[in-house]
Amino acid sequence: MSAEPTEEERKRAQLQAKLDYANMEQRYLSDSLAQWATSAQASSGFGDKPEAVKADPTKGQAWKAVGAPDHDEWSQQSQDMGLDWLETRYAKPVRATEVRAVLTNNHAVKAITKVELVDEAGGLQAVWSGISDFKLDERGPRTWVVHTFPKTDKPIVGVRLTFANAVSSGYKEVDAVQLVGE
Repeated sequence: MSAEPTEEERKRAQLQAKLDYANMEQRYLSDSLAQWATSAQASSGFGDKPEAVKADPTKGQAWKAVGAPDHDEWSQQSQDMGLDWLETRYAKPVRATEVRAVLTNNHAVKAITKVELVDEAGGLQAVWSGISDFKLDERGPRTWVVHTFPKTDKPIVGVRLTFANAVSSGYKEVDAVQLVGE
């Protein structure tokens, strides 16, 4: 029977978790085989609602997911109906091995249901689909949803993320999407 950790041990464990998160994130940010999206489109955007356009015409638009994480996110128009997708494109076609989506809230982490790759001809290839088993990463300000798969035969130019809005009611926020490959 083990004793409960002391307050000092709990604080040290929290600091270690934050350090582990920072090291993980730094590996992703400095990965020479990874690239950030250069363009994006989506099935909808928060700013598509007339009342939202009046408040902030740029909020929630697909292009917010372009580039490295910057706390400026895409979010969909409807919080709890249907499916929404975000498709990002990349400057260099690669034989892909991994997709890293940077999500900023638990709704997106729970509701992501499919990751597809877009080839040069515009074809879609699903590399993952199902009920998300990812959890909000509380060690840092964002959650990295990472899907690794065997190297693709065809060069990949894009990534499409699909969200089932009813799985987790609330706006799904995507800060950035990274494609990894050679």
